[in-house]
Amino acid sequence: MTRKKRSHKFLVGVFWFSLILMAGLSWFYTTHTVPDRLNLIANEEEIFHFSLPLGITLESDSEEVMLGNGSNIPADKVRIQAAEPVAMYGRNEGSYHVGMKLFGVIPMKDIQVDVVNSTYAVPCGMPVGIYLKSDGVMVIGTGQVTNETGNVVEPAFGALKSGDYIEKVNGQVLKDKSALIEAVNASSGRSVLLSVRRDGEEIQVELRPVLTEDGSYKLGAWVRDDTQGIGTVTYVDMNGSFGALGHGISDSDTGMLVDIENGELYKTQIMGIEKGISGKPGVMSGVIYYGRGTKLGEVTANTNEGIFGKVNDRFVKTVSSKAVPIGFRQDVHKGKAYIRSSVSGEVKDYEIEIQKVDYSSIQKNKGMVIRVTDEELLSLTGGIVQGMSGSPIIQDGKLVGAVTHVFIQDSTRGYGIFVEDMMGH
Repeated sequence: MTRKKRSHKFLVGVFWFSLILMAGLSWFYTTHTVPDRLNLIANEEEIFHFSLPLGITLESDSEEVMLGNGSNIPADKVRIQAAEPVAMYGRNEGSYHVGMKLFGVIPMKDIQVDVVNSTYAVPCGMPVGIYLKSDGVMVIGTGQVTNETGNVVEPAFGALKSGDYIEKVNGQVLKDKSALIEAVNASSGRSVLLSVRRDGEEIQVELRPVLTEDGSYKLGAWVRDDTQGIGTVTYVDMNGSFGALGHGISDSDTGMLVDIENGELYKTQIMGIEKGISGKPGVMSGVIYYGRGTKLGEVTANTNEGIFGKVNDRFVKTVSSKAVPIGFRQDVHKGKAYIRSSVSGEVKDYEIEIQKVDYSSIQKNKGMVIRVTDEELLSLTGGIVQGMSGSPIIQDGKLVGAVTHVFIQDSTRGYGIFVEDMMGH
């Protein structure tokens, strides 16, 4: 083979290697910098400032979503450059798709575009007491018991496991763990048939209760039927629906998200704040006032994105804040923002810095990284403390998210969730 041919072959190889490398890097870059979902207000043009490699083409699969640069909007597709803004315009409400390709050929990403009406909500920042009733009696774990002869046994081991929900005993629906204890004692040592929900499926478990030293019958299982705590309400929409926390409520022992039957919000009073230090997050301590006159709303859902439900008139009367527009993930950017909190006893806005925005975060409640910069809040709490989860994040006059977690090694920093992920739970 001549030198000329070898050189040509080498250049061809370099070309194809470079093309494949560029395609791979472009795919990785667009996957991690461009959101999987975008929201448009119907009949309003939205400008996006994507930071993309050269040669990216966007293509809309519907005439309802049009693409363009500035005010000249082509009907089908537009090639954008790295520094150019992209305009999108949605005609009618609905969900549509925009494809992203390299050189108009190689698929890079599929973006879901939701065209919605202009949405408003009231950013709250108010602490509340939260009570949740589990859907069934939750099994925390199994344990040993001493029977009447003094032998140590563990009858539920291998039959029940952490995260199971006992729904029935011998066909009878359980209202709470007291009903389970009564049913087990009433068995007089005969086997009981438990209807158990495990990983969303119902199974049947047969167990023989053990007569223990104190004369009662036991299964050797630790159980719980409710949980409670203090958190912050993020928003209330125009229909009285609320979102809070920005993350779900998990069982304190198993760490698993609690399946709930229902729940309530109650008035609470913050009694003290323990500042966070490196390696130990701070915490708000308070008193929850349970009673008919202190109830503030109903909880209907406990999800990974927060708890949700309806507030009552008593809660609405305590809110003095005004409704603001909802900011979608594409509206969030690095820089100054505010969190709304009542840790001082009154609702106030405190300055923060949004340090990182992850538009395609796998963990929805870690979509942004924030840092508290407000001297007053730093003096009061040291930054973010437990109990502030759900504090609304406001940027450019829009409600864009909520505080979800604090960094254990640095209480001035933490994570936030995009509010659209909460509202779309």
